[in-house]
Amino acid sequence: MTLLQSTRAIFDAWTGTVAATVVAGFDRMVSPRLVRLVENDQGAFALDAAGRGENLPAEIAFRDGQFAAPHLAQLFRGSRVEIVLRPARFLFRPLELPARASDFLDGIVRAQIDRLTPWSASEAVFGCGAPSPSGNETITTLIAAAPRKLAMGYVEAVSGFHPSAVAICADASGQDQGQGPSQSRIKVFEQKSRGAIDRVRLSRMLQVLLGAAAVVAIVAAVLASYLADSLSARESEVERQINQRRAALRTGIDGGERSPLALLERRKYDNAASVIVLESLSRVLPDHTYVTELHLAGGKIQIAGITHDAPSLIPLIEQSQHFTRATFYAPTTRSSSDPGERFHIEAQVEPRNVP
Repeated sequence: MTLLQSTRAIFDAWTGTVAATVVAGFDRMVSPRLVRLVENDQGAFALDAAGRGENLPAEIAFRDGQFAAPHLAQLFRGSRVEIVLRPARFLFRPLELPARASDFLDGIVRAQIDRLTPWSASEAVFGCGAPSPSGNETITTLIAAAPRKLAMGYVEAVSGFHPSAVAICADASGQDQGQGPSQSRIKVFEQKSRGAIDRVRLSRMLQVLLGAAAVVAIVAAVLASYLADSLSARESEVERQINQRRAALRTGIDGGERSPLALLERRKYDNAASVIVLESLSRVLPDHTYVTELHLAGGKIQIAGITHDAPSLIPLIEQSQHFTRATFYAPTTRSSSDPGERFHIEAQVEPRNVP
């Protein structure tokens, strides 16, 4: 057996065990009403049902493949119907096995049914009772088998009433095989309705879900690996850029005309400082001059205000080393409400960083 086959067998056994546990737990929590039909020697069935109403007969006849009795629909619908057939309809065989084979009885019986009975596994319904010790490290179980066609006739007669499950059992009370009272019946067949939980279908669903989960996990792992590689590459790129900037900064500290510090130093001397321009302007203007507006942009300054002698401001401004080409950019006016002449002067600013 290859490794893949061994893994598949282990996986199937595990999902089957989980499904059987789930089905058993569900059956314990949601237990339908049990209706038992016990066949007598005349072919009729004695009715054994919890809460059986007065309108139901104690015995039900079976004719032409149908159960003949009134009000069977309300009795069988949603119930678990257990049909116990008389021993004459079954072939009983004892089977002696090693004690350690008790956990694999169903598989062993299925593999040997064609040797123990005249029918193959597909042609018969069969089951085995609980094993009992028969010697040193050996057990004995009783196998009951019958033709599948016989059992399916009773199952089809009940299925039309929509029960939750139909089970066929063999009455083994007359077999002297050491069976206790609790083993007087051997279940040889069971069919659940489509709405009930089936162990095989649940096992297959678990396999599909686990397979889908495995595929999702693999895809997630591949995606996580790809994202990790992508983030690592981006981190390396960012680190490389940081190292380049650090190297550029170190080069700027060491010197050079195109270094960041040299460019910053050149900009410092190429642009006029606003504070120094204001300081220089306040020094050249006389005390009787009041500035009401000031604009400094693009190497040009514009001032407006009131003074006693507007023409005298032009040479005063040009005498400063910080201003050149001083001129009036609007007419000088005088108003009766103003204490002097209202002037508008503009000049070029020379970028000097000392007053």
